[in-house]
Amino acid sequence: MSTATPIDPKNYQLCAQKYFEDFVIGERFPMPSRTMTDALFAAFQLASGDNHPIHYDVEYCRRHGMPNLLAHGFQVLIQTAAGAGLFPHVVEDSLKAFIEQSSRFLAPVYSGDTLYSVLTVSDLKPGRTTGVLSLKSTVHNQHGVLVMDGMHKYLLKRRHPAAA
Repeated sequence: MSTATPIDPKNYQLCAQKYFEDFVIGERFPMPSRTMTDALFAAFQLASGDNHPIHYDVEYCRRHGMPNLLAHGFQVLIQTAAGAGLFPHVVEDSLKAFIEQSSRFLAPVYSGDTLYSVLTVSDLKPGRTTGVLSLKSTVHNQHGVLVMDGMHKYLLKRRHPAAA
């Protein structure tokens, strides 16, 4: 006989919900690490259509002084996709839109590298009924080298809209 409390799938959420005013500067959303395998390179090439040999021909890379396949910048960028971590689960009820993204590629990423991505609240711009939450995005490799940084901006509902 089970004594477990029944779950209502319509009301099931992974974590407590946050609205714009619930966030604080410096709050961090780390993501699981990921090792860039040859299979991930092949999947990215298939999805992107990029056909330059620097991304799929290891001998070409070695002839050009690289130790292994070189990741495309967008392949590194997608390691900061918020859906890979907890952030989108926290804003299920308040997220209106993903409105902006930027990135800088600072060091090469090769097949076999392990990447560690973090989103950190860096700015909060309140509006009357919504606010813009900015997240600094960073990706470090297994040696602690910052290989990419950037920014995401999200439009979130306010829990308590400001008076008109």
